[in-house]
Amino acid sequence: MTEEKLDIQQIASYWVDEAEEALAVAEHLYEKGDYSYCLFFGHLAVEKLLKGIYVQRKKEHAPPIHNLVRLAQLAGIKSDESRVEQLALISTFNIEARYPDLQRSFRKKCTQEFARENMELTRETLQWLKAMMM
Repeated sequence: MTEEKLDIQQIASYWVDEAEEALAVAEHLYEKGDYSYCLFFGHLAVEKLLKGIYVQRKKEHAPPIHNLVRLAQLAGIKSDESRVEQLALISTFNIEARYPDLQRSFRKKCTQEFARENMELTRETLQWLKAMMM
């Protein structure tokens, strides 16, 4: 059985394109006032960009995980405590939007101001990560 050679650049480009699309959806949802799902798609954008970095650095497919802190660690990204906290916060948007509690407390917390602040954080995180792309 022969092993197929991966086109690393093509796979990494795929993840970058996917990240940009997820960010565009997040922006659209923000404009429509759907703030919890806006943040969920912001998380997806960061996750997908991290997977692109992982592919470039490790020369293999990214693992099918959603924890941003873990993805960054696996990709070998060196980050200070502040960055780790930011990634951990953005990771919560994945879980809380997908699996709301009975009171839907995350959705209630997602005011326009909350979403605006966290989308700014998400965009800034994406810029930081894009600077690492080869």
